[in-house]
Amino acid sequence: MTVALAHEISGPRNGAADAPVVVLLGSLGSNRSMWDPQIAALSDECRVVAVDQRGHGESPSPDGPYSVRDLSEDVLALLDSLGVDAAHFVGLSMGGAIAQWLGAHAPRRVLSLSLLCTAAKFGEPQGWIERAAASRTDGPESLADAVVARWFSEGLAKRDPEFVRHYREMIASTSPEGYAACCDALADWDFTADLSRISAPTLVIAGEEDPSTPPSVMQVLADGITGARFEVLSPAAHVANLEQAGAVSALLREHIAGGGYARGRRAAHAQGMTVRRAILGDAHVDRSVAGTTDFTAPFQDFITRTAWGDIWSRPGLDHELRRLLTIAVLTAVGNEHELDMHIRAALRAGVDADTIGEVLLHTSVYAGVPNSNLGFALGKQALADLSSTETEATEENSQT
Repeated sequence: MTVALAHEISGPRNGAADAPVVVLLGSLGSNRSMWDPQIAALSDECRVVAVDQRGHGESPSPDGPYSVRDLSEDVLALLDSLGVDAAHFVGLSMGGAIAQWLGAHAPRRVLSLSLLCTAAKFGEPQGWIERAAASRTDGPESLADAVVARWFSEGLAKRDPEFVRHYREMIASTSPEGYAACCDALADWDFTADLSRISAPTLVIAGEEDPSTPPSVMQVLADGITGARFEVLSPAAHVANLEQAGAVSALLREHIAGGGYARGRRAAHAQGMTVRRAILGDAHVDRSVAGTTDFTAPFQDFITRTAWGDIWSRPGLDHELRRLLTIAVLTAVGNEHELDMHIRAALRAGVDADTIGEVLLHTSVYAGVPNSNLGFALGKQALADLSSTETEATEENSQT
């Protein structure tokens, strides 16, 4: 069950009604104030939603353990409550794990990803199990010194101890059960095999001095996500958005502005869905959409954008000619399921049965008699089924 996340919405100060939505997801032991520099930098042109994950800040702390999926579904529920269809996600450390999960499992909700100081796998589980036990026994206060030492470089800690002390208190004030249950989530987290499922434009930012997720660990993300951009900042440890606030904000602005690519993908998907329904009919498309799973969603998005949103939408050939070409090609390769579907769709759309017969006859010369024989058999059955449906409809109308 999801929990209602505490959050803060800022901007857009330029008043743009169509301003992109940016969701900021923080690290273990933080609250949404860790994003103050980025909120200030991004809210001129964006609607910025800074989030307290469950167990953190002002959000509820139900008993654990939690999973990264639980944390991610909380974020989706928040977007639904705000009426946001899709957003740019910026995640640091644990927030980066959530962003990865969303990129693979909810691709239609993701315009872009920015992954800061995070990992596809955060070391070995035992360390997280021990940290969870310490939090439940002695509270995050017992862990705060060790954690904050990894958050900032040694140079910053020496120059500004008061700054570091502030963030130590942030860690120490986290709910003991919330902190522990999120440790449980990170103990089970290994997304290495799923990185290739992420298709959103992705920016990966590492801190050169980060002992928790060093550049070598983040290189796995950059290599595993197709087309990802990789940047390393120095000096910066684990919470690079604070130590390199200006550089991180500039990189985020640039990456989010490039989200036109992602918006173009969404426009192609919408166009493709319109054409797909026109060609195959609402009933068939509704069944396909209803049968979509997290595993098949990327493929469904791919064919909707490319086959229907691009090829079938080109102006060079009209839809009837494309239908006939498709029937010919499917006959040639012997694809029975797709051939049956396209013959029936063409007949329902009013394509003349004799024209389809001529296409099948022509294909038999160049692609072989057995395949065209199959096509004729499928067409014969489709015509019989269509005739039966029309007869039943006529009889039903005569009785009313």
